Amino acid sequence: MVERQRTWGVAAPSGLFPGQQLRPVYREPHPINPGALFSGLGTTVVWFGLFAALARDLASYAWWTLVAAVTAWVVAAVLAVVGDRGVAVGVSLVSGLGLAIASGFVADRWITTSDWPMW
Repeated sequence: MVERQRTWGVAAPSGLFPGQQLRPVYREPHPINPGALFSGLGTTVVWFGLFAALARDLASYAWWTLVAAVTAWVVAAVLAVVGDRGVAVGVSLVSGLGLAIASGFVADRWITTSDWPMW
């Protein structure tokens, strides 16, 4: 009889399936590739640039940026469910960054002039 060496916490393989791996391998079914990510980043930068070009002052820039961010987040949500998740991640990253930049400009104006520029 073959004596098996047993270590604590790990069961020795039985030898019933000799070619199989001992542990399961879990992989992402839809991995995010860099091309899709950069595609979403670039497209959203252009999207925010087009909306920023419509603005004539800080208040309109902030409102147009808010509109661009909300529409980009809706598109990112749709892409995450039925489309390419890499593009959705790129869109979400740039949308958050663009909205943060616009809100930083609004906060700077509000702090320096004590006047809320959005109305």
